Amino acid sequence: MTKDVIALTQRMPDHRIVLAGLLSGGPDKLVGTEGDGAVVQLCDQEGRPLVSVEAPLLVQVAGEAERLLGATAPPVPYWWTEARATTGVEEAERIAGTFAARLTSLAGGSAWPREAALSLAVVKSEGVSVAPTPAAAQPAVDVLTDKVAVVIQDRPVVAMTAWLSDAFRAAAEAELGLQIVSPAGTTLSPAVRDSLSGWPSRWVVQDGRDGYYDGLTGAVLAWQHGMFATVEAPDATADDPRTPVAASYQEVTDTGERQLALTFRAVHPADDSLVLGGALESVWRELTGEPPAGWGTAEPANLPWSLRQLTDVAYERAPEPTWVVVVGSPDRPGLATVRVSRTKAGVEEEVTLAFGYGADEEPPVDAVPRVAEVLATRHRLQSMLVQVRKARRDLAVPPRFEGPGVPLAFVLGAEEVRQMPGDRARRTPLSEPPVQLGPKARPALYYPLPGDPSDLSGWRDFERLVRHLKGA
Repeated sequence: MTKDVIALTQRMPDHRIVLAGLLSGGPDKLVGTEGDGAVVQLCDQEGRPLVSVEAPLLVQVAGEAERLLGATAPPVPYWWTEARATTGVEEAERIAGTFAARLTSLAGGSAWPREAALSLAVVKSEGVSVAPTPAAAQPAVDVLTDKVAVVIQDRPVVAMTAWLSDAFRAAAEAELGLQIVSPAGTTLSPAVRDSLSGWPSRWVVQDGRDGYYDGLTGAVLAWQHGMFATVEAPDATADDPRTPVAASYQEVTDTGERQLALTFRAVHPADDSLVLGGALESVWRELTGEPPAGWGTAEPANLPWSLRQLTDVAYERAPEPTWVVVVGSPDRPGLATVRVSRTKAGVEEEVTLAFGYGADEEPPVDAVPRVAEVLATRHRLQSMLVQVRKARRDLAVPPRFEGPGVPLAFVLGAEEVRQMPGDRARRTPLSEPPVQLGPKARPALYYPLPGDPSDLSGWRDFERLVRHLKGA
């Protein structure tokens, strides 16, 4: 049975409905709160949590339950309430299921997974022992060592939920890595993949043949010295410390699906008239013909797309940075993460964006120069890299090898071009000259690159270009 149970309800679970759900463990269970009351916990007699319940979230964006759970939700808007059971305690998992069953019975709707929420009866839980603190003190963390925090996720898609975001934050503050363990068949949201870049953080996949392996690199792993770490091949040496690659990771089939990926940075003056998100919206409209569908500070993205609301959230959190996720409509998969931060240069927006296309769909690569010009002339673009890659249309990251993207174009903003000495930005070692964007007196430059997913030589051209622009 899963450790996470989610109720998707038509009506908001008010305090009476939540109380009825919390009584699924019987009246002898204690109730506590964490996170300024945002998390309610059912605890044993010693105060250790059995089940942690997140505050209900109003989801106003269609397709999020389907994308993250493979479940059918009530029509938007609906309420998303997560319950997480303490790892390894069967009664806790049953209490979480009964909690969700009671919520859906009283507020209408359904639960995920369906088999976890079939009983409304009180769960008998005499003699329960639960995870010791401090591991149990953080609802998302299942194992805590002096090197890493380990999170076990048995969900179709490991998403950047509020709980997981808190776990990332807590691990970083404690100078620990975060390791996410999931069964075979689970995928990652791109938002989570992009947060696992620093060692010893990693995605650990349970595998029937090799035990465990890294879902992003394929390296076979084992639990050693307080964390999951790579194992050496039998014939490894000090000069050649090879690591075996899991067989499951190498089982790849080319489906013909593609992704168009853009990474760009824009820098704005810090003034009261600034509205954030406009650069991302412009790109989205140019490539899809419509604006983003929704956004949020975690997954699921629960709010309808709004430049003003996004700006208000970033303003309220300043000078601390703001991270948000942005999604598209279900018929055109698109996902972006945006990091807004205040720097000496002004207010910076760092955007990572990808759109998915099926085997019978062509990525709109012809529109990329127009996208670049819009960003350069209207949104203070600093730089942008555009790639095409062989990857899933739904944007989910599988625990299988996906070839690297290949560069389609690089763009240098007008201010960066102006600061280059002489003609360095215009005279490059590439065979094709850059294209000027915007006014001739102050142009940005667009550097076309091969962009063929079957030819990685484009990275050599890109490396030569970057070395040249840096004056190396």
